[in-house]
Amino acid sequence: MLDLFDVTALFGFFALLAYFWRAQGTREIALRATRKHLELQQLALLDDHVALRAIWFKRNSKGEFSLWRRYIFEFTATGHERYKGCVITLGNKIESYELEPHRFPNDIIH
Repeated sequence: MLDLFDVTALFGFFALLAYFWRAQGTREIALRATRKHLELQQLALLDDHVALRAIWFKRNSKGEFSLWRRYIFEFTATGHERYKGCVITLGNKIESYELEPHRFPNDIIH
């Protein structure tokens, strides 16, 4: 027989599972968008990875609370130097990108 504690624990487990499932989907959205953003600037994503660095609640444009996430990544312009960047998501939408100052691919002397 299930008592109230068992039902609560089971509900909590499934809530955590649902959160991690959605978080993985948001990370994949951030990864794809970051790849595309860097490619348009003739930059390359290193390690093919974005890592969650911060999470918070914030209101979206409709005034509803959504999860705000900041993912960090590393990129290169030359293939020899590593630079840091981050992508901000609000819900499942990209809010912004921030890139460290870096060399532009056209500045490289061959």
